[in-house]
Amino acid sequence: MSDSQKQARIFKVLSVTTRVRMVELLKCRPLCVNALARRMDITPSAVSQHLRVLRDAEIVTADKQGYFVHYKVNEETLAEWEEITRRLFRMGDEH
Repeated sequence: MSDSQKQARIFKVLSVTTRVRMVELLKCRPLCVNALARRMDITPSAVSQHLRVLRDAEIVTADKQGYFVHYKVNEETLAEWEEITRRLFRMGDEH
C-alpha cells in the first residue's frame, strides 16, 4: 500500500469524531465496551460498531479478561500513523 493510500485510510478511520474520542480515551487506559459507552454517553452497540472499524484498522487491540474484553490503543500502529501523517505535512520533501 502506498503512503497516499495509507494516509487516506488513516483519515477515513479518524473522520468520525466518536472514533477520535475513543482513541483519546483508550490512550489513557484500557476500557471495556460498557465503560466506553458510559464515558461517551452513547450506546454499547454504537461503541461496538466504532470499535470494529478501529480494530480492522489495527489502531486498537482487544484483550479478553474473564467475561470482559478490554480495548487499548495499539502503540505500534499509532506510531506508524504518526509518521505517515507527518510525512504528508512535512514541507520540502521530494515526491
